[in-house]
Amino acid sequence: MKLSTQIKPISYLKSHTAEIVRELSESREPLIITQNGEAKLVVMDVKSYEAHEQTLALLKILALGNREIEQGQFRDAEAVFADLDKLD
Repeated sequence: MKLSTQIKPISYLKSHTAEIVRELSESREPLIITQNGEAKLVVMDVKSYEAHEQTLALLKILALGNREIEQGQFRDAEAVFADLDKLD
């Protein structure tokens, strides 16, 4: 997915709020808001935000799993399946 992020000053946000909401909902692309020439915040639609949060949660789970593997805190798949077979 190619990001075509728009950058607008805060005055644009103040005077075009309804238009921004409509555009972001349709395009699902973030809008960077600047103040005094510096990026200050990112505005995005709710669906994009939720997808972003889900992605971050999955990445955190993967990082925790990798850390456990590096620390030797894991079991072979065969041992896990053997234990599951014993439960049946």
